[in-house]
Amino acid sequence: MQLRHATSADRDQIASVTRSAFEEGEDGPVARVLEMLERTDAVRASLVATEDDRIVGHVQLNRSWIDARERLVDVLVLSPLSVAPDRQGQGIGTALVAAALTEAERLGDPAVFLEGGWDYYGERGFRRASEVGFSRPSPRIPDRAFQVAMLPSWQAWMVGSLVYCEAFWATDTVGLRDPLL
Repeated sequence: MQLRHATSADRDQIASVTRSAFEEGEDGPVARVLEMLERTDAVRASLVATEDDRIVGHVQLNRSWIDARERLVDVLVLSPLSVAPDRQGQGIGTALVAAALTEAERLGDPAVFLEGGWDYYGERGFRRASEVGFSRPSPRIPDRAFQVAMLPSWQAWMVGSLVYCEAFWATDTVGLRDPLL
C-alpha cells in the first residue's frame, strides 16, 4: 500500500470508494459534501491509499474555525475517511489518519476535529473535544463523537465553538443522525 496526495485524476475513484464505504448512492450526503468541497477553497489536503493503480482509501482535511474569545482560529476537520469495504480492517484507515495528522502538523494548523466513533479514533490520537473546552457546533453531534487531536501549534487560549465551513451546513452533514434527537 502506498499513500500519496490525491490528484484531480483520482476524483472518480475517490467518489466510488466513498460511496461504497458509506453505503450510499451517487446522491448520498457524503458524496454531496465531497463534491461541494471540491468547488471551494476549503480542502486543505486530500490523501489516498493505493494498491497498484487502485485507490483503496481516502481522507480529506477541510478548513474550518474555532470561534475563540480572542479571534477566529483556523483549524481542520477530518472528513471523510473512507476505505473500500473489501480492504477494511487491514490498517488502511489507521495509516490514512496518521498521514492526515502529519499533514495537518506540516500545514501548521493547531487542531484537527472530527465526528466519529470514539473506540476507533480514540486509539489514533483523538480525544473528546469537550474535555479540552471545545463546544459542539450542533446538538446533533453526540459529545462522545465530537473529537479533536491537538497539534504542536495549539495554545491554551484556542478554545471555543467549532464552526464548520459552509459545505457541511449546505449538505446537512453536520451531526450524526440519531432518531432520539
